[in-house]
Amino acid sequence: MPGYTAPVKDMQFLLHDVLQVSKADIPGYGDLDESFTEAVLTEAGRVAADLLAPLNAVGDHEGCTLENGVVRTPAGFREAFASLRAGGWTALDAPVEFGGQGLPYLMHSAVNETFVSANMAFNMYQGLTHGACSAILAHGTDAQKATYVPRLVSCDWTGTMNLTEPQCGTDLGLMRTRAEPQADGSYRITGQKIFISAGEHDLAENIVHLVLAKAPGGGEGTKGISLFIVPKLLVNPDGSLGARNALRAERVEHKMGIHGSATCVMAYEGATGYLLGELHKGMKAMFTMMNEARLGVGLQGYAVAEAAYQAAATYARDRLQGRAVTGAQNPSGPADPLIVHPDIRRSLMEQKSFVEGARAFTFWGATLIDRAHRLGDDTADGIVSLLTPVLKGFQTDMGFAMAVQAQQVFGGHGYIEDTGVSQFVRDARIAMIYEGANGVQALDLVGRKLAADGGKPVMAFFDLVKSEVKAHDGDARMQPFTEPLKTASKQMQQAAMFFMANAMKTPDAALAGSTDFLHLAGHVCLGLMWTRMAKAAHQALDEGRGDAAFLQAKIATGRFFMARQLPACALHLARIETGADPVMALPADAF
Repeated sequence: MPGYTAPVKDMQFLLHDVLQVSKADIPGYGDLDESFTEAVLTEAGRVAADLLAPLNAVGDHEGCTLENGVVRTPAGFREAFASLRAGGWTALDAPVEFGGQGLPYLMHSAVNETFVSANMAFNMYQGLTHGACSAILAHGTDAQKATYVPRLVSCDWTGTMNLTEPQCGTDLGLMRTRAEPQADGSYRITGQKIFISAGEHDLAENIVHLVLAKAPGGGEGTKGISLFIVPKLLVNPDGSLGARNALRAERVEHKMGIHGSATCVMAYEGATGYLLGELHKGMKAMFTMMNEARLGVGLQGYAVAEAAYQAAATYARDRLQGRAVTGAQNPSGPADPLIVHPDIRRSLMEQKSFVEGARAFTFWGATLIDRAHRLGDDTADGIVSLLTPVLKGFQTDMGFAMAVQAQQVFGGHGYIEDTGVSQFVRDARIAMIYEGANGVQALDLVGRKLAADGGKPVMAFFDLVKSEVKAHDGDARMQPFTEPLKTASKQMQQAAMFFMANAMKTPDAALAGSTDFLHLAGHVCLGLMWTRMAKAAHQALDEGRGDAAFLQAKIATGRFFMARQLPACALHLARIETGADPVMALPADAF
């Protein structure tokens, strides 16, 4: 099975050379000196490699089973979850007053990457809990926070989000789950939810379900939806656990991947629930959790690709196959290693340049979240809201593509389960679908986010790119970065102008190009990140700091991305400007 090594050096380079976190004005960042972050990330990497990675194949092979109403997780999961809980890893960025460590969201993201790369399915249990905790912190009463947050922070209890039903996925206005008010202020929740990750399991003593349902008087569509806290076990006034609530897991789904994550069909049969947030304003409360989950899924996209890339690079160095066209590179052996061949090198460079660029994009996005939450910075909040669909959609589309590229390096052995690389492909695939399928992310970006707040966030983003390019005027070393970035940014602006000119009179013209725009924006974002990384690497080399070979490899990888990947922006723009006619030409009955 593939091993895993946390990319601590790369993370440290981003934190301290690119983002310069300890110099930032964000509260809490001053404590993130190099020795502290290295200690945290090194230990997280050890936990990921030694505890979680060995269980990845176990979870894939065994899956989860439903027995007498209880879901049994794969062998070793319970012990590993208890170890993670005891080590405080579930509480890194939670508020200190609720038992957390109060670290910035950025550190949660960095640690979370190592856990996802090592075992994506396992990490789902604590990842969803983190989101449920955030929703209760943002919208709960003081009593709800006191009851649920400390236990969610510690993962003594875990959390879920319940949106989807058999007849409605994206269109939540079709929801049938009902909430009937009771005399004591609670609600009786009745309905069925599907695709509920961690809906039932044996890792924690209680599960806190956040359930969307329609309460009387809310009207039709999403405006009538409210959000409820529905615990598996009711909680007594003194905080102890009481009777079993009227809910159960009806089935555990058999899925293409993430077999170790219990995906359940949940039945609510008059279960006791408690309103979270305002009545009939459930979507607002749930979006707190959904937006966080989308950022986490975007991280999953590149984190799984990182694990797959590590496996492919190792295989390419070791596997002997053919001779280099320029002459034998391993003359004492029967053949040269795969890595000498240009097409294999191309594949590995595409994987490497995506993963490292996406990591930088995600870390930068986490700093924007910290800036918005800890400083109340509206500009940062606007930019990260704009880019959330890009982080989720682009990174999971590309993460899956890169996992497939890694599998391809293995040839026929990549299709054999014994090598383990096919699991990365199967696991990565779900990230393109859940927390809002990527087509929906693209529609959200084009249909809502571009015009949000009068277009201020997208203009602020373009200003960031323009400032980055202008900062390197006259620096010949940076031209391979700034010139392609300038061109790509203009192409993104041209696409946005096309949407503005056509959206009102022919809305299909905008929506037909939405996925292309999502990818165009993603490439620009990674181009911006590679420009910043190249600048930081050159500066470190000039000052004689760091590992010269690492820094030179960083620059070479960035030049590859700018020369070979960023030109995709021109293709996406060309497609966008064809409008809706080529897409909508066939009548529905012709398919």
